[in-house]
Amino acid sequence: MNKVALTYEQLGITSAELYEQMGYGASVPDESILQELDAVVGEVKSFLQPSFCFFVKYGSLDLQENTLTIDDTTLSVGKIIARQLRGAEAYAFFVCTAGMDFENYQRQLMEKGDMVRVFIADALGSVIAEKAADRMEESLQMSIDKLGWKHTNRFSPGYCSWHVSQQQLLFPLFGTPEPCGVHLSDSSLMTPIKSVSGVIGVGPDVRHLDYTCGLCDFDKCYKRRRR
Repeated sequence: MNKVALTYEQLGITSAELYEQMGYGASVPDESILQELDAVVGEVKSFLQPSFCFFVKYGSLDLQENTLTIDDTTLSVGKIIARQLRGAEAYAFFVCTAGMDFENYQRQLMEKGDMVRVFIADALGSVIAEKAADRMEESLQMSIDKLGWKHTNRFSPGYCSWHVSQQQLLFPLFGTPEPCGVHLSDSSLMTPIKSVSGVIGVGPDVRHLDYTCGLCDFDKCYKRRRR
């Protein structure tokens, strides 16, 4: 299994990405919010330890049942994801996280009742987790370049009709109770909360789409705000 620790700088977060995640779209927040944002980012940079881990394994995709079987584990990924994984030679499973230190930071802000910074940190944490997943995809591509392979988009339980309870089948595939230090609850929620898990198809005949929300019927997905 590949495991990589990152720094804030390696994530490559832009101001525009933070503004968008905070709900400002292409606009810039007012000066008071910018000052709070700068303060939160400055604090987070001093302790942040995001990371990702992934492994690649051969499996069997059933386009009739919309399932993906790895060894003795069968994941019901749903029609949308199954169609996007077709043509894959193998499958990469991943976990990416902002880390427990960030989780504790958010909890401290809540305890202080600083709701402006709670809001900012929540948006920042979402961006951190997604950017860690971006870095994971880059690392994955580097590892399969020698095979002449490409990779699909990443797909996570809880989206595109892949039920979040399937986390209970996905996590044991990593062979460790808490991959990247991420704990899975009985209700299939991850701790730290700002974490991402899922699967990516790899092979010579797969494709990565720039924009995939048109494939999905979940109109409340947070990623739709990126369009």
